Amino acid sequence: MLTLLNLLSAVTLLIWGTHIVRTGILRVYGTQLRHVIGQNVSRPILAFIAGIVVTAMVQSSNATALLVTSFVGQGLMSLTPALATMLGADVGTALMARVLTFDLSWLSPLLIFLGVIFFLSRKQTRAGQLGRVAIGLGLIILALQLIVEAASPITQAQGVKVIFASLTGDLLLDALVGALFAMISYSSLAAVLLTATLAGASVISLPVAVGLVIGANIGSGVLAFLSTSMQNTAGRQVALGSLLYKLIGLLLIVPVLTPLVGWMDSLNFRAQELVIGFHLLYNTARCFLMLPTIGFMARLCAWLLPEREIANGSVKPRHLDSTALETPTLALTNAVRETLRIGDLIDTMLVNMLDVLRGKQTSITPEMRALSDEVEVLYSAVKLYLAQMPREDLGEHDSRRWAEIIELAINLKLASDVIERMLRKVQQQKTSQRRSFSASGLEELVGLQTQLIENLRLGLTVFLNSDPQTARQLLREKRRFRAQERRLAHAHVSRLQRKITQSIETSSVHLELIADMQRLNSLFCGSAYVVLENTNTGALKLDDSNDTLHSP
Repeated sequence: MLTLLNLLSAVTLLIWGTHIVRTGILRVYGTQLRHVIGQNVSRPILAFIAGIVVTAMVQSSNATALLVTSFVGQGLMSLTPALATMLGADVGTALMARVLTFDLSWLSPLLIFLGVIFFLSRKQTRAGQLGRVAIGLGLIILALQLIVEAASPITQAQGVKVIFASLTGDLLLDALVGALFAMISYSSLAAVLLTATLAGASVISLPVAVGLVIGANIGSGVLAFLSTSMQNTAGRQVALGSLLYKLIGLLLIVPVLTPLVGWMDSLNFRAQELVIGFHLLYNTARCFLMLPTIGFMARLCAWLLPEREIANGSVKPRHLDSTALETPTLALTNAVRETLRIGDLIDTMLVNMLDVLRGKQTSITPEMRALSDEVEVLYSAVKLYLAQMPREDLGEHDSRRWAEIIELAINLKLASDVIERMLRKVQQQKTSQRRSFSASGLEELVGLQTQLIENLRLGLTVFLNSDPQTARQLLREKRRFRAQERRLAHAHVSRLQRKITQSIETSSVHLELIADMQRLNSLFCGSAYVVLENTNTGALKLDDSNDTLHSP
């Protein structure tokens, strides 16, 4: 019983080690890995190589699958190169399995020792996260040693002999067991390494080990497909294509498996090396054979899982990938992109408001109400997404970025309420009261609204790029807007003194609209203060102090 417990704990340690490496790499290089995947989509061979590189770093084809499916789901990558990347991920997993079977026993204590020192002393830094990766690699190597030690006495246990005797080399049964283990361990790499270790210890025969390896590949495909069940159709199509490729590989290997295993058994190599060698050659040959068919597979997956129309035109978040929450840098990037979508909706609302002022549209209340509802949906989604991120895992820079995102999202939500209120004022004046602005007053409001739209776009640029020079330009535009607003208010009072009838009738609404625009301008320019406060070059100047008092 103790021996079996030792084996199970060693397997668990292997799974935990691969998890630590995967999360550590994603936290440090998550953005760069997405960049590698996203930039190498012009040619299938480049996407294939990108899949190998990324999987070799994160130690898991499932992690690569999550990255790729989120890319496709967000519209950043088409289905065809995504399938090529997934084929490369399978080869990357096989390569890492080969590397981890070398004699690295001397490396395990060194990696764990250095990793713990860096992780505990500099936890929130890049060096600390790399220490986390070193700990994971050390645990993987240590777990493999423990599995070998625990497997040796198992071969003498009568009960265990009976269990493994049930695996007689039947390919379908062995593949099913291998698939189940890969799904339970959440890693085909862990399943293959354990299979190779058991084969090396003569616990299982070579035909059984080969069947388990093939099944582990299929299990990783099933796991990736199940992981995308909550994603949109585009992401599920990628996982489906990867699973179909693995099943096709099983069908292709069946006719030649018996003579292939017989030939392998005749070679003068250890069983562990034969299993790992088969895994590498099988995945490499299968993926290269399938690479020219990615176009056909993309069309097949699109036919099997067609896109569904969104009922009632309801908006949904596009970039808030829940699988990225374990990687703060990636999650913050997703939140930034979704917040920019809210900014685009506010831009549309302002343009519509400008058309109402000019008289190009008389009534767009349903459209504006729909835009306001969409802002509410996206704002709530961003807010809940950021709330799911553990703040204690965020570094200083990421923590500031988290605060910037939630602040801008709140400001944009407030802006949508202000714009909707402005529209009601204008339409009530034109319909129920039958009043219109004077020519001069209308020209002034249109000019101020146009400048407001430009400041919104500049504010979103500052939020995205965090450029101090652009932030200073935004503050200059804010001061210019305030000066313009004061000048127009004085001009309106002058028209009242001249007793211009239209100005007298619309005076209240005119001044309220100017005040609302000033409020909107303050909301849009708030990101400039955050950028300048976080930079050492060109922090807030003395002449900006008045602006700071009025910032949201």
